[in-house]
Amino acid sequence: MYYIGVDLGTSAVKLLLMEADGTIANVVSKEYPLYFPHPGWSEQKPEDWWNAVKEGIKELTADVDKTKVAGISFGGQMHGLVILDEKDQVIRPAILWNDGRTGKETDYLNQVIGKDKLSAYTANIAFAGFTAPKILWVKNNEPENFARIKKIMLPKDYIAYMLTGSFCTDVSDASGMLLFDVKNKCWSKEMLDICGVAEDQVAKIYESYEVVGTLKEDVAAELGLLNSVKVAAGAGDNAAAAVGTGTVGDGMCNISLGTSGTIFVSSDKFGVDQNNALHSFAHANGKYHLMGCMLSAASCNKWWMEDIIGTTDFAGEQEKIEKLGENNVFFLPYLMGERSPHNNPDARGTFIGMTMDTTRADMTQAVLEGVAFAIRDSFEVAKSLGIRIERTKICGGGAKSPLWKKIMANVLGIKVDVIKSEEGPGLGGAMLAAVACGEYASVEEAAAKIVEVVDTIEPDPELTAKYEEKYRKFAKIYPALKDVYSEII
Repeated sequence: MYYIGVDLGTSAVKLLLMEADGTIANVVSKEYPLYFPHPGWSEQKPEDWWNAVKEGIKELTADVDKTKVAGISFGGQMHGLVILDEKDQVIRPAILWNDGRTGKETDYLNQVIGKDKLSAYTANIAFAGFTAPKILWVKNNEPENFARIKKIMLPKDYIAYMLTGSFCTDVSDASGMLLFDVKNKCWSKEMLDICGVAEDQVAKIYESYEVVGTLKEDVAAELGLLNSVKVAAGAGDNAAAAVGTGTVGDGMCNISLGTSGTIFVSSDKFGVDQNNALHSFAHANGKYHLMGCMLSAASCNKWWMEDIIGTTDFAGEQEKIEKLGENNVFFLPYLMGERSPHNNPDARGTFIGMTMDTTRADMTQAVLEGVAFAIRDSFEVAKSLGIRIERTKICGGGAKSPLWKKIMANVLGIKVDVIKSEEGPGLGGAMLAAVACGEYASVEEAAAKIVEVVDTIEPDPELTAKYEEKYRKFAKIYPALKDVYSEII
C-alpha cells in the first residue's frame, strides 16, 4: 500500500508518496505565492494551497496503481488563521505564523490578561505569531469579517476539510493556537471567551494518528483515488518533522533548519519552563514536547544569497569559508522579528563587527553561525530545566549543507545525527497515515522501523571551545540592541 504525506509549507507544498516499508516512491513540490501587504505582515490564500495539493497529488500518483493509495496525512505550517463563513467560503487571506501585526493584541494578552493566567489556561504565553492574537486582531481591525466567522481553522486542517468535509484539528497543531489546554488536551473555555469565540467555531480535536474521515466522492473522482482513502489528522510541521526523524522518545531532540528554525525536545511527560521561553505543546505520538522556534533560519541564508549578494550557488559560497570559530562578524537572524526565546516582533536582522578587511565569506559565515547561535539560545533554556541533550537529529533545507551541520554540532557541543531521508514533515505525515491505517501499531513502531541514521557529525573539542567564546559574545548583542529595535520600527 501507499501513504501520502502532505507537507504544507510557507513557500510550497511538498507531497511524498511512501510505500508500507518506508521506501519513498515519489516526491512532488508545488509552489504558491506569499503576500506581504504591509511591512511585517505575511499572508497566503488557502485556495492556492488547495489547488497546489490537488495538482500535486495527481502528479505524485500518476505512475502508480492509485487503488493502492490507502491513507493521507499532513505536516503543516502552524499558527496560521484560516476563517470560513457559513457557506464555507474563505473570508480573508490566511494570516501566517511569521506575521508580526499583532503586537497590541499580544501585549494585551500577556500584560492585561496576564502571562500567569495564559500559562495556566494553555501552558504557553502569547507570541505575535500565535493564532489567538490574530483572532483578536481581526476582531479589532476587521469587525465585519469577524462577525462572519463560522469556522476557525489551521492551514493543514483546511486541506483536511476540503478532502473529507471533516472540521478537525490535531493536538500538536492546536497547541500553537493559544486556545488549547495542552495539559488536558481540550479547548480552553477561558481563552475562547477572551477571544470572543464560541466552541462550535473551533474544530473537533484528534490525536495526530487518528482517522478524521475518508475522501469525499467528488474529490476522490477528481484525484483518481478511491473514496475509501483514509485521512488522518496529521500534525504541526515541527511535530510531523519529529516523527519523520524518529524524535518520538523521551528526551530525544530534533533541530529543523527550514524557513523557520526549531529545536524540538520530545517528552513523555507534560512540562513548562518557568519563563515560558519554550513552547509546551502536545506531540504527534500522543505525548508532549518542548520547542524553541526562531522565525528565520534557512530563510536568512536564502535572503543573503539570493536577494543581497545575488547568487544561487549556495555550496560555492560556503566553500570560501575557511576559519570556523574565528569570525569577528556576528549576525542576528531576526528578519521577521523573533519568537523563542525573546518574544519580540520588533527585533530585526543585524550585522555587527564588520571592518575594512571583512570579506563576503565572513558575512556568509556570520549568517550560518547566527542561526546556530539563535538555536543555542533555546538550547540553553532546555538545559536550564535539567534536560540533558547529548545528540540531535537534523532536518530541513539547511540540513543539506555539510558546513552548517558542522557549525551546529560545534556551537551546541553535541552529536548531530543525519538520517537517510531528509523529508521531515512530509515523511512524518506519511508515517502518521500509515499508523492510522493500521500498517504500524504506533508512531514509535513506525519510527523504529522506518527512520535510519546514516551519518553522525561529532563536535570537535577545540572548535567547540572557540564557539563557546563566540556564543558568549553573541548573547550580549540582543540585550544591548533591544530598546533600539523598538525605536527604528
